[in-house]
Amino acid sequence: MWEVFVRGRRGLAHTHAGSLHAPDAAMALRSARDLFTRRTEGESIWVVPSTAVTASSPDEKDPFFAPSADKPYRHPTFYDIPEEVPHL
Repeated sequence: MWEVFVRGRRGLAHTHAGSLHAPDAAMALRSARDLFTRRTEGESIWVVPSTAVTASSPDEKDPFFAPSADKPYRHPTFYDIPEEVPHL
């Protein structure tokens, strides 16, 4: 099982597009191209073995993310973003 991440165009982040079964990375990459970028909506594809993905649990959301609440400087609310900077 492989997790597929696709980047739509330069400057954007890769986003999770879905999962697929493949025997190896090369076949996973080819299959991901065929399944998730049929209409040329992708510029870059990442495939990652599902076993390599470590995720937080939704049940632990409050204690896991609570420490970030005391660091407001990490949020872009204090900064002026120029209009000529796209994708922010």
